[in-house]
Amino acid sequence: MYRNYRVVVNTAAGRRRYMQYLIPYIVSCGIVDRYDIWINTHNGADIEFFRRIAGRFPIVNLVWQPDGVVNGNKSINAFYKACVEPDTIYFKLDDDIVWMEPELIEKMVRFRVDNPQYFLVSPLVINNSLSTYLFEVEGRIKLDDYYNSYASHPVLWRSGIFAQELHSWFIQNYLKKNRWEDLHLGKKEMGMTRFSINAILWFGDEMCKFAGMVPGDDEEFMSCIYPTQRGMSNAWNGDAVVAHFAFFTQREELDRNGILEQYGEINDRQWHADKKSLEVYDIVQCIMKDIRQSEQELLKRESPYKRIVPVVTLRQRIKKYIPQVLLDIKGFLAGRKDRSGHILD
Repeated sequence: MYRNYRVVVNTAAGRRRYMQYLIPYIVSCGIVDRYDIWINTHNGADIEFFRRIAGRFPIVNLVWQPDGVVNGNKSINAFYKACVEPDTIYFKLDDDIVWMEPELIEKMVRFRVDNPQYFLVSPLVINNSLSTYLFEVEGRIKLDDYYNSYASHPVLWRSGIFAQELHSWFIQNYLKKNRWEDLHLGKKEMGMTRFSINAILWFGDEMCKFAGMVPGDDEEFMSCIYPTQRGMSNAWNGDAVVAHFAFFTQREELDRNGILEQYGEINDRQWHADKKSLEVYDIVQCIMKDIRQSEQELLKRESPYKRIVPVVTLRQRIKKYIPQVLLDIKGFLAGRKDRSGHILD
């Protein structure tokens, strides 16, 4: 509870390789009343991981896809229908939020209560196009060119090499030196602008006005369409920072450079300084170890959900008949376009 509001954190799950670092932040936070893990996967090992987490931590509540169908991001919308409780603040975190500054949840809930005029509020997110844009225009990061404020920016969102440089810049200059507060920017208001909803808070009472019915692309609707229709804006709490691992366009490059493991080491050191967080982390790591030992058997389990047969596009059909050597050349040329050296300081 916080100032007579219940605090519910939720995550569309998910991938345990990331959530092993997210869960301790949430479970060890004293103001969180409930942690809803939205089970949005067919992966039997991940599902078993979440079941065991719920068995160890009473505040964890597993939420099953209401329609009994899982289809990646397209099946997330239905979960919002339960996020309409009165006097409740919801904090939705992507499953690959891999670091938070100390007392981040408390900071964001306080900001949410103190700024009721906005529909969504978000912390600054390392590896989020519009957060990077704010760092750029506020002089916190020096880039090799001006990159505009576009949620799907070809560099700030798409580029795996840029994401690797950005995480390394943040880790080396701010995390390892305990200087993340140097990135703080104060409150930043925004409106009629789509942004990646990696970490957002809203009031259950506001969501109740449309019964949590989120049509189509939840990111477009939540960040742009609904607040525009209501004449509302959204806002960044620029005095709070989290790190988001990767968009699908970036993951391969970050894995190649061991970025997730670097965050893991930083989290491990950070939690060893706090007894409660360390206890939670140790339990999570024990569960991770048990799941690894039986992973192959767990992956054979039948999914609790209906599977959607993917539609094969004309492009995919044509691609089947293109010689692999041509695809390799195309990949090489694309890699050359995704150059390094975007960050100058």
